[in-house]
Amino acid sequence: MRITVFGAAGNVGSRIVTEALSRGHQVTAVVRDPARFAALHPGAAHRVGDAADAGDVAALSDGQDLVVSATRPAPGNEEGLLLAARGLLAGLGTTGVRLLLVGGAGSLTVPGTEGRVQVSDDPRYVPEEWRPIAEACNDQYELVLRHAPAHLDWAYASPPALLEPGRRTGRYRLGADELLLDGEGHSAISMEDFAVALIDEAERPKHHRVRFTVAY
Repeated sequence: MRITVFGAAGNVGSRIVTEALSRGHQVTAVVRDPARFAALHPGAAHRVGDAADAGDVAALSDGQDLVVSATRPAPGNEEGLLLAARGLLAGLGTTGVRLLLVGGAGSLTVPGTEGRVQVSDDPRYVPEEWRPIAEACNDQYELVLRHAPAHLDWAYASPPALLEPGRRTGRYRLGADELLLDGEGHSAISMEDFAVALIDEAERPKHHRVRFTVAY
């Protein structure tokens, strides 16, 4: 497959690039600043582009099989998530290339609440300092639901409550709209295994114009 990854130098994006390359895919790794080329995997094609710019998205998705966006704004710039989502939808609306969008866990529902409580409203999972990014992710998801072009095939990937660097085991569980918990009540996965799940979805799509979530 030919895969374009926006946010390719980030924590999640870099692992997605590595996982895709390890399976023999052709990867175009996109960053906004060419100074970050040094942080990119040498096996990928390095390109400059902004997910918020529909023209960049259209150009960098032309001829590709899939676009993955793993952009994550710095604290204080959370509105960047919405700008990127708008750019991605507009740009891919012209090329028709499938979108796999890495989002947030905040819009998932808390188990045992019958869908009445979102993760972003539960301090057990989202402490106060995380609320701005959690709420921005919620808005991002709503934007995709409401404004994705009707012909665009997309999937929105929500991580569990805890997504940290770790090791690749190749093990994970899939869910839909409810936060996944393990037997001890934890909701977590390593970034490496999150990348495994995303590239599995890229290779064997199961989710079309819906959200899915991943956890151990």
